[in-house]
Amino acid sequence: MERSTLKRTSSFPDPEPAKALRSTLILRPKFGSPLLMLITEEDGCRIYNPEDGMVYETKSDFSGYRFLGSSGKWFLVVDSQLKLYIVDVFSEERIDLPPLESLKGSLYKIERVGENKVRNILYSDLSPGDPHTAEDLRGRLWVGDNKEDYVVVWHFEMNDFLGFCKKGDDHYREILTRTGVRRELRGVKDMVLKGYSLYVLAIRDFIRHLDLSGHGEDGIKDVSENHKLPMWMPSLSRDEQLRVNIDKISSSSESIAVTRSGQVLVVCSYELGNSEVHRMFHVYKRDPKDLDPKTYLTQLLEVHSLGDEALFLDLGTTVPADHTRGIEPNSIYFTRGDRIRHRNPSRPDICVFNLTTKTIKHSHNLNVKDARWFLPS
Repeated sequence: MERSTLKRTSSFPDPEPAKALRSTLILRPKFGSPLLMLITEEDGCRIYNPEDGMVYETKSDFSGYRFLGSSGKWFLVVDSQLKLYIVDVFSEERIDLPPLESLKGSLYKIERVGENKVRNILYSDLSPGDPHTAEDLRGRLWVGDNKEDYVVVWHFEMNDFLGFCKKGDDHYREILTRTGVRRELRGVKDMVLKGYSLYVLAIRDFIRHLDLSGHGEDGIKDVSENHKLPMWMPSLSRDEQLRVNIDKISSSSESIAVTRSGQVLVVCSYELGNSEVHRMFHVYKRDPKDLDPKTYLTQLLEVHSLGDEALFLDLGTTVPADHTRGIEPNSIYFTRGDRIRHRNPSRPDICVFNLTTKTIKHSHNLNVKDARWFLPS
């Protein structure tokens, strides 16, 4: 069991008394129990433990960091000067990552513009892209057991490349998302990093699967399945369509997740209404017959049950349900649906959706800028 050094500050959800109240109580989360990282404008971040309903301080001061992704107790963060780190939220341990300007590839390079901006430059004509700040950066992280390896993937929204590195690298390598990529696999709508496997939901709704475990010059192997047509989602039910007509969709998102068995799921989330958040979820998978060369219908199949698993959309993975750890079966743990692309307006909506009962439990009255579910290990 992880012995953390997080001090309790207040009960949930009212964070205001936390500024005055201090306690020596230490958070000792159960291995794999879900916790919430709460990010506020004023106070950096705190951790909420659903098991005891308390909010805890972190030992290190993470104010000024943006949280891009997590793996176990480790978070990928970026500071205002666009420096990337991997941090342990239960201690003061930090892993410094290569500077963004270390990117090596065939088409792009990164140059710094002042202290808190960078821009990408196309080698062929030396035309610079628009300057980027830390707010524009997106990322995913995977850390192996005992830190024996890690993989970091990042990109700037609307750019045509990703950067990635593994433990021991002193630079990032370039993953092109348009040039030299099959038409149906171009672009990035969402991505999931599971070990050395990077799954990318392309703009045309195909899944690109890259193996990053290689040791060659670029370390990348495309192992994508060769689907002929994109993934068409079934229409909403009549009752849902009536509900949409009344409440209106204020934002929607498409995300992908990978089950423990390696199956890729597409998760659609719809936010309804403006004054109070109402949300619908649909989970889909490909029909195995899509690989048949005679098949021309590629409508996705809806997944009505995750079995004895729960889906953590912030992580893009499913995990075994476990009531002793507070993980509800056949449920989706959600905070927001635009981690990789901020095309639609979105607000944090911390909730757990049960696929069996179609009911949703919200954590209301949270005055936070952002939040993320994570599973300490």
